[in-house]
Amino acid sequence: MARKRLYITVINDLSGDQRVHRIATSLTDQGFEVHVVGRILPHSLPLSERPYQTHRLRLLFTKGKWFYLFYNLRLFFFFLFRKVDVINACDLDTLLAGYLASTLKGIPLVYDSHEYFTEVPELVHRPTTQQIWLRLERWIFPKLKHAYTVNSSIADIYTNTYGVKVEVIRNLPFARQKNHPSSSLQGFPIIIYQGALNVGRGIDLMIEAMQHLENYTLWIVGRGDVEEELKKKVKDSGLEERVIFKGFVPLEQLYTLTSQASLGLSLEENLGKNYYYASPNKVYDYIQARIPVLVSNLPEMRKTVEEWGVGEVLTEAERDSWQLSQRIIRLLEKESETKTYSRASEIAAGTLNWEMEQVQLRKIYAPFIEN
Repeated sequence: MARKRLYITVINDLSGDQRVHRIATSLTDQGFEVHVVGRILPHSLPLSERPYQTHRLRLLFTKGKWFYLFYNLRLFFFFLFRKVDVINACDLDTLLAGYLASTLKGIPLVYDSHEYFTEVPELVHRPTTQQIWLRLERWIFPKLKHAYTVNSSIADIYTNTYGVKVEVIRNLPFARQKNHPSSSLQGFPIIIYQGALNVGRGIDLMIEAMQHLENYTLWIVGRGDVEEELKKKVKDSGLEERVIFKGFVPLEQLYTLTSQASLGLSLEENLGKNYYYASPNKVYDYIQARIPVLVSNLPEMRKTVEEWGVGEVLTEAERDSWQLSQRIIRLLEKESETKTYSRASEIAAGTLNWEMEQVQLRKIYAPFIEN
């Protein structure tokens, strides 16, 4: 019996999307023939071997309204001339193509909302563009029969707004055995930030705090829109030896790097409801690496840290470079606290992992593979 063909659509180039990689791997193991469709960019790296098939489309446009329109047209015709049994559209920027193709072909559509899309900072200050996305969401979302998102806060908003039951599939990493104790660089404890280098991630604040942390090193892992601005800030501040940009690190190598740090930071700013309700996967990556975490005082991050006791929450009053630096010093230089957080992370890592979370994912997709 032929396996059901499941197509997952994303807007990125597939190289660093941990959530989609985990989901595609789990659904392949469940028995689907999984295809993940993204786009190729000028700086895209070759993809490592994966247990599912990948397709990266070339586009005439790389940003702006013409890009989104053209990409959805490409996706629609991509589906039109292929045997497709189920479509999983990731985020609002691929939902139109998925909805039209699923309707035309009479096949199931599953919506995976990676964030509160219409409240991202890039849209909050562009009301006309935000309204276009909102109209698209208001048209399609009430018609959805299968949807899930990254946490209960966003799920409740969608359910209450559109009357559609939205499940929760969190951004949890694969379970890992404890790798090795936190290391240091030239005797300096390592602080790590991993993720997109975009506005509102608190990276500027981290760099400024390093001016008061002479005996510490900051690793910045990832790429993004403000990368060059951040590098200039580091150079202008004379911090090049202690603030190190690691660039993009493949998924297969990221855990080893993260586990060498002494502290993981996730200091997103409250720039709209998307960041306010964020539950960044970096927080769970830090926990899986068994390192303490310091997070913003935002509801989902605070809930995780306080429920599991894996670190501390930075208050709004402490969001300046001096206060942050002193909080980091107190956290890391009190050995009894760091040991407590490490023990808590060891316990949390046994539950907050993808092997546990995928059970719920497979329940969502079970009806499609059985029919």
